[in-house]
Amino acid sequence: MPPKVLVVDDNIVNLKLICELLELDQYEVLKAGNAEEALQIIENFPLDLILMDIELPGVDGLTLTRQLKERENTKSIPIIAVTAFAMKGDAQKAYGAGCDGYITKPIDTRKFTKQISGFIKGIGP
Repeated sequence: MPPKVLVVDDNIVNLKLICELLELDQYEVLKAGNAEEALQIIENFPLDLILMDIELPGVDGLTLTRQLKERENTKSIPIIAVTAFAMKGDAQKAYGAGCDGYITKPIDTRKFTKQISGFIKGIGP
């Protein structure tokens, strides 16, 4: 059974690229454009990994990550920040919110699925 990954990103181009890369590598991919859609999916599907954009409309990705890490039924799901925020301190903010990893955009399409595989196996990027 392929790993099930939720991609949360409000940018259609980024969402499509990430999903296509994962699907080519045989992942089962679910998509959400905001925190509300993500919560609906999380409540209804068991997930192996969440790829979380930081800047989302409404509830931002770090707030959603904090909420998920506080819940008993979702705290063990690895959450990886995938974000254009690459300034000094941004990675620490993501880890401080509970993210288990941090990938900057634009993503390296040659390395991306290998990074994701490492997070699912629990060995990091």
